[in-house]
Amino acid sequence: MRNILIIGASSGIGFSTAELLSNNNCKVFGSYNSSVQRADGAEYFHLDVSQEEWDMSTLPEVIDGLVYCPGKINLKPFARLKAGDFLDDYKIQVLGAVKAIQLILPKLKKSNSASIVLFSTVAVQTGFSFHSIVSSSKGAIEGLTRALAAEFSPSIRVNCIAPSITDTPLAGSLLNTPEKKEANAIRHPLKKVGEAKDIANAVAFLISEESAWMTGQIMHIDGGISNLRV
Repeated sequence: MRNILIIGASSGIGFSTAELLSNNNCKVFGSYNSSVQRADGAEYFHLDVSQEEWDMSTLPEVIDGLVYCPGKINLKPFARLKAGDFLDDYKIQVLGAVKAIQLILPKLKKSNSASIVLFSTVAVQTGFSFHSIVSSSKGAIEGLTRALAAEFSPSIRVNCIAPSITDTPLAGSLLNTPEKKEANAIRHPLKKVGEAKDIANAVAFLISEESAWMTGQIMHIDGGISNLRV
């Protein structure tokens, strides 16, 4: 049984991934911040990624997979933003991922087949108005993915998923009416908004041995919006 650590496993994509992996012969260790929705079979511990000290003492000696889910969606006109807004976002999206990887790296090195999965956004490849903060942070994540994939190969694989808008609590304010959901759905060639399980299925693949010949990749799970115009 593989040991998988999911940072941010109590809601949205993180919870869906914890639920899927727990039912797929994995032992899941998941962190939560203020509240927790527990996936059956997963073990949860409290972690505020914005804090300086992280307690990982409950984790086993070997971790086979690390998934870093925490994120923010701060969409504002560029002229209204301050440097501090970019820094606050970068701390959660990028430095949090860096800290998680550095803390867990010794445990990943003890695995026979370790995998790291990070998250970007379709907005890095396809420019959208008001996305300057999230595009900046997630652009850094894509660079980090490729750099670490090269540095950690061949023992640890590092890949990244770049979703379009997904129906999760994180995107709640963007999808909180039928009209908003419909407007976002029709922008995509597949004419629907993504669901957490769509992304969780991709995470499960990247964590598993079935993706053993993949590293340094940015996987677009985005309803076709990044490459298609229909």
